[in-house]
Amino acid sequence: MRWIIYGAGAVGGVVAGRLAGSGQEVAVVARGAHLAAIRRDGLILRELGGDSVHRLESYGDPAEAGWRPGDVVVLAMKSMDTEDALRRLQADVPVVCLQNGVVNERLALRRFPRVYSVCVMLPAAHLAPGVVEAQCAPVPGILDLGRYPHGVDDTAASLSEGLRKAGFHSELRPDVMRWKYRKLLMNLGNAVEALCGHVDGLEDAVAPLREEGEAVLRAAGIPFVSAAADAERRGDILQLRLPRDGGSSWQSLARGTGTVEADYLNGEIVLLGRLHGVPTPANETARRLVVEAARRGTPPGSLTPARFLEAVNEAVNEAVRAAAR
Repeated sequence: MRWIIYGAGAVGGVVAGRLAGSGQEVAVVARGAHLAAIRRDGLILRELGGDSVHRLESYGDPAEAGWRPGDVVVLAMKSMDTEDALRRLQADVPVVCLQNGVVNERLALRRFPRVYSVCVMLPAAHLAPGVVEAQCAPVPGILDLGRYPHGVDDTAASLSEGLRKAGFHSELRPDVMRWKYRKLLMNLGNAVEALCGHVDGLEDAVAPLREEGEAVLRAAGIPFVSAAADAERRGDILQLRLPRDGGSSWQSLARGTGTVEADYLNGEIVLLGRLHGVPTPANETARRLVVEAARRGTPPGSLTPARFLEAVNEAVNEAVRAAAR
């Protein structure tokens, strides 16, 4: 099996490096300065024990990959880039969604019959071209997976085996989307973390987003595992060993990419809330503010948790006034 990691940023790059380091065949699809650095210097994987360099087949477009039997494509880009990535993917291969959010699998299934979903628990960073960082050790991440929309099969078993060989914890989950919806609830705080940084009061600011999220999922009849089940699965497996400034949205603001994934995290809850009549002012405020911050090039940590909660209250009051008009 050849793993084609399509989007070799923080998570995709760490998975690519670990797979290659375990002797498995890996290629990456990347872009821009990151692709140039990988081609010039190799993919540098930074871990607690030191750096490793992986000379990988690297492509700017999946059409360059020279597809062959046994290939598997792993989507690891952010959700706002998935639609374009799938349009460029012209191959009859299994597609694995190594992504946060819950929209990617559905997009992939429109075009490809064999789609697999991974619930990603992998603290990682990508802040410089050609360099990715695994921040937990000795286990870099938990990557449970199943076939989408449900079930497991021989391909899922082979994928899980390959990930375990690379040092990840990986279990087969026939109900993997229940786990991904729990991860979505956790990721609702990404926007506020990016806006505020890790400061006192952050958890208080994030709490209403997750409360809205659970209410919306229940109204929509979407099952999700409990916080207790998620905590039991994680246990003490993931031990943070390298400094972690922030998650993927924080890193997007720090790198000045101009975009963040909030439309597909907080925005998913906003969409479902509108469909099912559940107000979501906290998630809409978080989505709007972090998208504006990314567009303007505002660095992370530009807002206080108190000011964020004030903005949420302003949104609630405006909704009340609008309803009374």
